[in-house]
Amino acid sequence: MATAPTREIGYERAEVRSAARPGSPGSSRRHGIGFWLAGYVFAITMAFSAVPAPLYVLYQARDHFGAMLVTIIFSVYALGVAVSLFLVGHVSDWLGRRRILLIAVGVNMAAGLLFIGWPTIPGLIIGRVISGVSIGMLSATSTAYLSELHAAARPGAPRTRAEMVAAAASLGGLGLGPLIAGLLAQYAGAPLQVPYLVFEALMLVGCLALAVTPETVAPPEQRRRYRPQRIAVPAASRARFYAASVATAVAFALFGLFTSLAPGFIAGTLHDGSHALAGTATFIVFGAAALIQIATSRTALRRQLGVGLSLLAVGLIGVTVAIWNPSLPLLLTGGALAGAGAGAVFKGSISTVLDIAPAHARSEALAGLFLAAYLGLAVPVLGLGLATQAFSARTALLGFSVVLAAVIALVARRLLARRPA
Repeated sequence: MATAPTREIGYERAEVRSAARPGSPGSSRRHGIGFWLAGYVFAITMAFSAVPAPLYVLYQARDHFGAMLVTIIFSVYALGVAVSLFLVGHVSDWLGRRRILLIAVGVNMAAGLLFIGWPTIPGLIIGRVISGVSIGMLSATSTAYLSELHAAARPGAPRTRAEMVAAAASLGGLGLGPLIAGLLAQYAGAPLQVPYLVFEALMLVGCLALAVTPETVAPPEQRRRYRPQRIAVPAASRARFYAASVATAVAFALFGLFTSLAPGFIAGTLHDGSHALAGTATFIVFGAAALIQIATSRTALRRQLGVGLSLLAVGLIGVTVAIWNPSLPLLLTGGALAGAGAGAVFKGSISTVLDIAPAHARSEALAGLFLAAYLGLAVPVLGLGLATQAFSARTALLGFSVVLAAVIALVARRLLARRPA
């Protein structure tokens, strides 16, 4: 059967040869252990990137700045991720997964040291940009690495476990960071130092773990010429790729909305200064996202996307109503539903891209997906922050929700359309 031609707008076609040598029991065990170690590194580094979320109210109280600066600080992180994905999110396809992951963790540890040693607004902004650069290097690389370690450990097995662990590590990590930071800020001393120190130690353990994790990509026989991130998917599947990217952007727009909005809403509107509650609220959203990915791991892709988009819309309505009619239970319920929907959409989008991406450019295609995700994380939230300068926060949020709901409907029409076998 003839296959659809692949049009690559990027690197010269070159086979990425796997460095894994599956077959022997010892090799399979080593790659199996490496799979879980890489999952730990992915989760804990993602968790660190979300540590500041429940701490912003402390920075605000100390330095007397408003919600707009919080929005800017939040957005520069996502901008750092997007730029990093565009420039280096795909280079592990020929430089190797483990090497890029070690660099990514090291860069995030540097951001942590900056937060501790330069605890001012400029230090916070620069640290968030550096942390974003790290996550841009980490996201697509870790997802591809887990898929390859799984294939080497379990030759011929379905890819379900790798997809589930990658998605859960990404979103579960983003939930664990605020939860642990909020608890430490509430019950330990030095709330603007201790959370960062704890995660510095956890990331150092991750670096040691990577030292014993096998590489899965052998260097190419000829040195490849560097170019920034491009899209490399079969031409016939380009529409599905773009639809999955927009769906992911919508899901992350919801994550961005809740992460930037909830702590300030709880502390300001609801007058509850508990940092533990602020961290827990964020954890509920990302925890629901991770749980539904496990629950739907064997669900058909089309149904998974349908459930995810539906829950995303319902949860968005719940969060909007909770802001208009202040209610903590409704906020948490709406956040959980929207988070679950976003998690299912994200996992379904990863599966879609892995299905259509050429084997030699898997990380490149995933980097494109994560680029859309973090643009979705930054741009809508920044737009919402600017809108609040002209309208009330509730009116701006209502407009944000209407636009997001319209995009959800358009994406559903594309992704859920039945395609001929």
